[in-house]
Amino acid sequence: MRQEDRSGLLIALAGFAILSCGDAIIKTMAGQWSPLAVAALRFSIGAVMLAVLLMVKEGRTAFRPTHPWLQAARGLCLAVATLCFFSAIFVMPLAEATALIFLAPIITALLSGPVLKEKVQPATWFASMLAFGGVMLVLRPNLAELGPVALLPLAAALAMSLMMLANRAVAGQGSPLSMQVFVAAGAAPALVFAAIIGNATGIAALDVDWPDWSVVARCAVVAVTASTAHWLIYLGTTRAGAATIAPMSYVQLLVALTLGWILFRDTPDAMTLVGSAIIIGAGLFLWTRGNGKPAPILD
Repeated sequence: MRQEDRSGLLIALAGFAILSCGDAIIKTMAGQWSPLAVAALRFSIGAVMLAVLLMVKEGRTAFRPTHPWLQAARGLCLAVATLCFFSAIFVMPLAEATALIFLAPIITALLSGPVLKEKVQPATWFASMLAFGGVMLVLRPNLAELGPVALLPLAAALAMSLMMLANRAVAGQGSPLSMQVFVAAGAAPALVFAAIIGNATGIAALDVDWPDWSVVARCAVVAVTASTAHWLIYLGTTRAGAATIAPMSYVQLLVALTLGWILFRDTPDAMTLVGSAIIIGAGLFLWTRGNGKPAPILD
């Protein structure tokens, strides 16, 4: 392996690991503030931070998307995925919610047929059936305990898949930084609106009162770490190539397992571990066939 490939892998590995660290920080806020408000604040901070950086680096012209409706769709999909995922990790073990989100590349491959008019290969159907079996094993304890709430990571995976399809449609229409700004700027208003609606429902868990300073600080930390992680993944991709670094995304699950055990005393049972391994195996099988690639969890 070339030195440049090796350094690209290590850089991307660090980026993917940092994403799971951010997820663990989000989980520490469970019960302290509405998950909708946490998501809204995290993305509002991130959008402002990225917009300032884009202005400094590329100027005002970088803020003019060629297809604003597609950019808005990307932001909406990210908002839905974030709401579902943040809500899930508030009530579910971190590793199990993380494992389920890795269905995103498989769903993307399946949807590429009806949405992008691409031919869905038999390998994709095989990987999908394999992953479905893994999902059933991971969901087994949570579905019995939490009910439909346990399906939130699957909704997040679906929304993430739709965003990846939209990403294909806008590929090459701006710099990587401007693409981050557009999607964050699209997600933030939708998340703020969702937080307002959640507060109006009267559900105690969705009340948006004035948060403790530590909640605000943690949201800011996640905004910075997530942006840093995405930059590291991009840098690793430029050095080693997307196909080379793609399997590194699964380090997120390993980090989530470790942090869940250390910080929250979440110990998945054997069947959950088997189900997670099956989902990972299905994604890697799909990647080796060239029909898709693992995608990092959004933050």
